[in-house]
Amino acid sequence: MATTRGPYAKGVAKREEILRAALEVIARHGYRKTSTRELAAAVGLSEAGLLHYFGSKEKLFEAVLRARDEADTARLDEREDDVVGKLVAIVRHNSDVPGLVQLYSTFSAEAGDPQHGAHDFFVDRYQRLRESLADAVRARQADGTISTAADPEKIATLLIALSDGLQVQSQFRLDTEPAEVMDHLLALLRPTSRT
Repeated sequence: MATTRGPYAKGVAKREEILRAALEVIARHGYRKTSTRELAAAVGLSEAGLLHYFGSKEKLFEAVLRARDEADTARLDEREDDVVGKLVAIVRHNSDVPGLVQLYSTFSAEAGDPQHGAHDFFVDRYQRLRESLADAVRARQADGTISTAADPEKIATLLIALSDGLQVQSQFRLDTEPAEVMDHLLALLRPTSRT
């Protein structure tokens, strides 16, 4: 198996270093309080040098969100085998990284414009997540933990809307933990026993 060497490997390594630093800085300071100049300084580059690795500020922040998704997936793969459970665990974890929640909620709203550079990223992300969650809902229906009266695709869409909406609300002093609200909805979706 050949290994990647030379300038390409160094470029890949530098992109990964930039993304790790960006995840830490944004989680700590927030999206609005983090400048590309600060991110560049954290990895020993100029702003132009930083953006060279991504092409634009939009692509940089898209890459940060991709890296966040990958880190969440890697962190949860061993502990949680159910996509619904993973979503709740991510919402629970996000209370510890408010800066990344701010980046996600702001950037996803901006990317609603079809001309935005990250629009396609969010279209694909939401489609994949809806499909995965619908499959997980079907699995929970099969094991009896979600009512079969619930439409899997609609529940998947509602779970995403609830997750995203709670994360936005958490930026405005929400009085309850977002993950507790997610758990409450899942409890409401359990089949009722008939005697």
